[in-house]
Amino acid sequence: MSAALSDAIGRLTGAKVTGLRPLQGGDLSSVSRVALDDGRTVIAKSGPEAQAEAGMLRAIRATGCPCPEVVADAPGLLLMTELTDGGEPTQAAWVACGAAVAQLHAATGDAYGWTADHAFGPVPIRNVPMDNWPGFWAERRLLADVGALPLDLARRLERLSHRLTGLLPATPPSALLHGDLWSGNVLWGPQGFSGVIDPACYHGHAEVDLAMLSLFGRIGDGFFAGYGTPEPGLQERRPLYQLWPALVHLRLFGSGYRGLVDRLLTAVGA
Repeated sequence: MSAALSDAIGRLTGAKVTGLRPLQGGDLSSVSRVALDDGRTVIAKSGPEAQAEAGMLRAIRATGCPCPEVVADAPGLLLMTELTDGGEPTQAAWVACGAAVAQLHAATGDAYGWTADHAFGPVPIRNVPMDNWPGFWAERRLLADVGALPLDLARRLERLSHRLTGLLPATPPSALLHGDLWSGNVLWGPQGFSGVIDPACYHGHAEVDLAMLSLFGRIGDGFFAGYGTPEPGLQERRPLYQLWPALVHLRLFGSGYRGLVDRLLTAVGA
């Protein structure tokens, strides 16, 4: 147990740490389950983006979408409640998930972006607000880290970005996005849908979250019964929105994701 981490948790909670067990899933941060001497159990997440995540969780909870409750936060440290995990996603659970994501997306902002930049480890997430959605997706997402990519991919992305005005809606509602809504960040418990974790929030086109949810898994039967009818053209826009998380994975985890990026670029004619 890290004495410094235990001391920091003690100062934030007013309780003594009696146990600390590291959890899986800490590729970009350190996550532990913490037992306190007052009987509480909290999840501690430490890393450079931990306090920023606290603000995102508060924004998500304010919409009614289930997610961990922030217990306390400080620079580099987030303490939150634990969601029930380990259940199987039934159709009814997917309906509840769809309804919760719809609540999240119903909270709209004044522009596309967020109050501050964010990051997935070394990969920047540029969030300076813009009023034009295709411009935001090009400048703040597809081209934000283009200099770190292989030259051939960079050129294809640059050519694609010039075409986005004709491929994406100019001013869709600026929905509050989870921002990293892959299947591993959606939790299921014995009672059904538990909630979402690990956000990277900003305001943008709601389809960004839907595209991410289908990138490394399948959106379950019942989701759209809870969420509502998607906009026409969802299938055609999906690879455009899946490109950015694919690029992030290429940067973080290496050439094993090159094929995915190639396939998505080809799918959109780039």
